[in-house]
Amino acid sequence: MPYDLHVVLVEPEIPQNTGSIGRLCLATGSTLHLVEPLGFEITDARLKRAGLDYWEHLKVIYHKSISELLNGLCLETPKVFFSKKAGRTLFEQVFLPGSYLFFGKETFGLPDEIVNTYSSETVRIPMYDARVRSLNLANSVSIAVYEAIRQIGT
Repeated sequence: MPYDLHVVLVEPEIPQNTGSIGRLCLATGSTLHLVEPLGFEITDARLKRAGLDYWEHLKVIYHKSISELLNGLCLETPKVFFSKKAGRTLFEQVFLPGSYLFFGKETFGLPDEIVNTYSSETVRIPMYDARVRSLNLANSVSIAVYEAIRQIGT
């Protein structure tokens, strides 16, 4: 795939979201990175149901911690972190082939330490009604992956 996108889920908690994101990754040729601890077992029936029979075909890489993953990446590796606390939107971000797209756990998002350390590489998905606290993780990943693909080109 010319996009070579990497979707990173930091300590995901809801198996159905991870299953749906796995299906999205397979459909787009993206690699799924799961940062432990996970809030479920990979054998969870809810994960398998959401990912249907795609899970075995998916490229999944497991990491013991976010620092292990970040320390293993080259400094030049394009990284984009998603947080509702970011000042810039994903529409202001230039996505490149090989980008790592980082998403936090459903209940807390990315750790503040990560958002602060990588503030210039952190973006948000705009929401136009203040009554909405957040978007579903699987929806957020879908929006981000397809914006990256749109920018990189088909």
